Amino acid sequence: MTAPWATTSEPDPHAAAGDVVTTIDGSSFCITDAIGRIRRPLPHGLFVRDTRLVSHWELLVDGKRPEPLSVWRSEPYAATFVGRVLSAGPLLVVQRHYVGDGMRADLEVRNPGATTADCCVELRVDTDFADLFEVKEGLLPERGDIAVAVQRGVLEFTSRGRGMTVIPGGEPEIEDGVIRWRMSIPQREKWTACVEVCEVLDGAPVEPRHPCGQSLEHAIPARNLREWRTLAPEVTTADADLATVLTHSVEDLGALRMVDPAHPDRAIVAAGAPWFMALFGRDSLITSWMLLPLDHRLALGTLRTLAEHQGTEIDPATEEQPGRILHEMRFGPAASLALGGGNVYYGTADAAGLFVMLLGELHRWGADPGQVRALLPHADRALEWIERYGDADDDGFVEYHRATERGLLNQGWKDSWDAITFADGEIARSPIALAEVQAYTYAAYRARADLAGNDAERQVWIDKAVALKQRFNERFWLPGRRWYALGLDADKRPIDSLTSNIGHCLWTGIVDEDKAAAVAEHLMSPAMFSGWGIRTLAESMAAYNPMSYHNGSVWPHDNALCAAGLMRYGFVEQAQRVAVAVLEASVHFGHRLPEVFCGFSRDEFAVPVPYPTSCSPQAWAAATPLHLLRTLLRFEPQLTAGALRFAPAVPDQYLPLRIRGLRLGDHRLTVDVSTGGAWITGLEKLGIQVHSGPITWSE
Repeated sequence: MTAPWATTSEPDPHAAAGDVVTTIDGSSFCITDAIGRIRRPLPHGLFVRDTRLVSHWELLVDGKRPEPLSVWRSEPYAATFVGRVLSAGPLLVVQRHYVGDGMRADLEVRNPGATTADCCVELRVDTDFADLFEVKEGLLPERGDIAVAVQRGVLEFTSRGRGMTVIPGGEPEIEDGVIRWRMSIPQREKWTACVEVCEVLDGAPVEPRHPCGQSLEHAIPARNLREWRTLAPEVTTADADLATVLTHSVEDLGALRMVDPAHPDRAIVAAGAPWFMALFGRDSLITSWMLLPLDHRLALGTLRTLAEHQGTEIDPATEEQPGRILHEMRFGPAASLALGGGNVYYGTADAAGLFVMLLGELHRWGADPGQVRALLPHADRALEWIERYGDADDDGFVEYHRATERGLLNQGWKDSWDAITFADGEIARSPIALAEVQAYTYAAYRARADLAGNDAERQVWIDKAVALKQRFNERFWLPGRRWYALGLDADKRPIDSLTSNIGHCLWTGIVDEDKAAAVAEHLMSPAMFSGWGIRTLAESMAAYNPMSYHNGSVWPHDNALCAAGLMRYGFVEQAQRVAVAVLEASVHFGHRLPEVFCGFSRDEFAVPVPYPTSCSPQAWAAATPLHLLRTLLRFEPQLTAGALRFAPAVPDQYLPLRIRGLRLGDHRLTVDVSTGGAWITGLEKLGIQVHSGPITWSE
């Protein structure tokens, strides 16, 4: 069986996107159709800790399937499905699903007619205990070892140590996976029942987070979501679309929070729904960076969890190496079975640098010095991995080459098998040193210099950063093309395709000043900028395909980093164009940015073309509007130096703009921007100096 980390294919969508409803809470999520039905072999199901607990769920009235009338998600973890059945007169059928460590389903049949309705309600339930990746890949083994039993009114499914129970309310008949209620519903009355679906661990059912009989507003997910909403800044803007997309971003990020079972009080952020409800090193680190104005606790939780699982030994099967930061970690028992007893995979070239970068950024944003110091040894181990294992050939650059055929072929953020190509379309051979990985390493050295305890130590890391910047600009710059190579291949040939990766280089500051204008020009050229955002690959390249995953599509988070890089080097108008384009694209996705969309030109299509299997909500896409807003505000704290850069370059269409409750460490600020100027309220107790220009870093 293919390991989770080796998968580069996508689930067959089977049904139209509008037919799919996804509800999520932490590591639990449910995918149904528009009437609340789960059907195998579609990639539907109730999933808990990477195992499909429910593979079939269908509600029938008098043997008839309800005709869908309406469906809505009141909260990220809840959905209501409304339908009708023409049986003993028209009947209204309502299902309310609440997901969290299992599922609660409130069933309701209303009789709006003038006479009593005699009817039979059936709920058909089944499971295959399939691993998440079996479902995603469509590789569903036939399992004949699932035992079904009824004990004291509870429907039980068991197989190889796994278990699920379905606990129905009322007094139904239960047989062969069918729960059947027979009733007479008086005129203008309704029938209701509550059903719990529970995972069974170590022989005991796990109570769902929305148990029957408990008020929904007091359930754990509801309380958590209310707390999360209190953290969100209040944004007032002249642009209603901006306000709406920011609201959706906060809601989605709240839904994507999860916890490590070993530390229930520690929140981390999952990569995305539905298929990546797990901790991913790169994704979670970048998302946490983008979320610092909202909540720095997610960054701390992510860093701590990654530190606890930092590599300690050499294991080719999982690509673990001492000091390496993981690529992906799964918490559930199904993942352990799939990975041969392990649940962590380490095959990524960039997470180590991003780990150190985020720790440095936390420090600059005023995180508790003691918490930062506690993570410093892990940062040093990550830097040791960069220099010993990441740079295996000692050429001064970090490269990757998978240690197992079950691992990822490409180990940067563009990790599909065909993502790294030359301009003529030739696929590059590994070991490959990617441009943005060197940029992250440079920024990691800079961050470590800021974290140094004395001048001598600081100078060591400054020297490393300066030397890497010089090597990078000598080896990666392509004078004839006036852009940076995507990377160096196994023969140290520059991979000469024009990609968005060079925007990440601007973001970190590794680009020489005399080359930045050319980089900005290429990023904003018609070949790269679609009008909805910067493409991953220029349309002038042989491998370009606007409907591909990484070879011409538009990724919102990628654009957020490119916009930040453009703004860093003073290309204000270009950064504004990118930010506005991506935010305008969000309107066409229901104000919710997807993971990726197609790279067709805005001149060709008046709306952005969806990518069919894009994750939504997806963590760094959801965080993108927040990061774009920070870029437009030019809000860059250096609290350790008693300084804050604040020089808004917000487009007039968003003005006047007020952000109340923007977080800086443990402090809340109010930011006002109008055509007449900009102000910050709440800095009085911090004792910091506000600058309008960049806060320079001495080299």
